[in-house]
Amino acid sequence: MEAIRPVPRTLLRDRAYETIRDAIVAGEIEPGAVVRDAELAERLGLSRAPVRDAFSRLVDEGLLESKPQSYTRVTPLVASDVRDAAAVVGAMHELVTRVAVPRLGAAGLTVMRAANERFAAAVSAGDVDVALRADDELHDVLVRVSGNRAAAATIARYTPLIRRLERCRFGEGGSCRSAGLHERLIEACAAGDVDEAVRVTAEIWRGLEELAD
Repeated sequence: MEAIRPVPRTLLRDRAYETIRDAIVAGEIEPGAVVRDAELAERLGLSRAPVRDAFSRLVDEGLLESKPQSYTRVTPLVASDVRDAAAVVGAMHELVTRVAVPRLGAAGLTVMRAANERFAAAVSAGDVDVALRADDELHDVLVRVSGNRAAAATIARYTPLIRRLERCRFGEGGSCRSAGLHERLIEACAAGDVDEAVRVTAEIWRGLEELAD
């Protein structure tokens, strides 16, 4: 019984946050829907405290809005908010790309190529979950190699706002990312061409800013 210890409170808070965030991004909890801490706590098998903590974080990140003593609800998709988020996240990706390319080894390139293959196949199959997960895996290689924690935290904070729109567009039959652009990025990284890798990264995120229009 010595191996059984209380689950740290922070883990419960993170579990609530990630589950609710993912449901909002996926559209399972739709824009405008009112969310209640007691109801979600019961569904998650948690107390209300970690759910309230998650709500506070999601309000801060723009996925929920709250009026004290009245309601907490999912924010609508607002084009200007997505454009702002894409601009910030794009700038962070450019920064980490510039730092990571000279440090990137063969193993990282292999991961990026495999992720892009999964991305292209998922887009063809219309599988938005696999496509966006593969996209994350590809770009996360550069984020990790850069070692910039501030950039990583900023990317993690604002990417969900962008993902909501990408999922919407994907559901309309489109693709918000290009396997071809990814391939150009990978080849620039393989060649050690920092400037070209940054240019392609900027093009990828500029496309997402334009998508919001």
